[in-house]
Amino acid sequence: MDEISATAHTRRFKKGERLYQPLDESDSLYIVHKGFVRIYRLTENGKEQLVRFLGPGDFTGEMALFRSSLHDSFAEATRDTAVCVITKDDLQPLLATYPAISLKILAEFSNRLEQSERQTTLVATEKVENRLAMFLVELLEEGSNIATLPMTKKDLASFLGTTPETISRKLGAMEDRGLIRHISNREIAIMDADELLLG
Repeated sequence: MDEISATAHTRRFKKGERLYQPLDESDSLYIVHKGFVRIYRLTENGKEQLVRFLGPGDFTGEMALFRSSLHDSFAEATRDTAVCVITKDDLQPLLATYPAISLKILAEFSNRLEQSERQTTLVATEKVENRLAMFLVELLEEGSNIATLPMTKKDLASFLGTTPETISRKLGAMEDRGLIRHISNREIAIMDADELLLG
């Protein structure tokens, strides 16, 4: 950890500022220290498709550690954000010295692949209300019934393959049925998770 800390440097990004964009050289690992970053791509018709949402402790740019490449997505701070940046040239020797770091990164690759496959299956096979219900329940911490949305409804709609209007309508219908209760714009109480998943 001391050796990694010695090679890392902190960069700060204002809300809306991009860490990188398509065709930028991918030569660094970005670890979110404070704030949030959304990773998205643009479809051929210019529509945003949210890929991932990163919070403190999450990272992006890991492909740079294994091969030279260009970024194919946008990374944008959704609020004032602090990121630790480690270049490929600094980190590769550490990966050779400490294989456990490589194993951790590979484990994260595996997790992301699993999430991506699950997301693809959801969008292809489940109705919007089912996708939304599963997403909300997955946000619950053990022993809590409060789901805190990590993103705006616009980003959530992109992530679930629908529109912000549909998200608002479905959330309203769930609340009318007593399945959820809005506490604030980002916090939602799940009144009955089992019933919510059953639709």
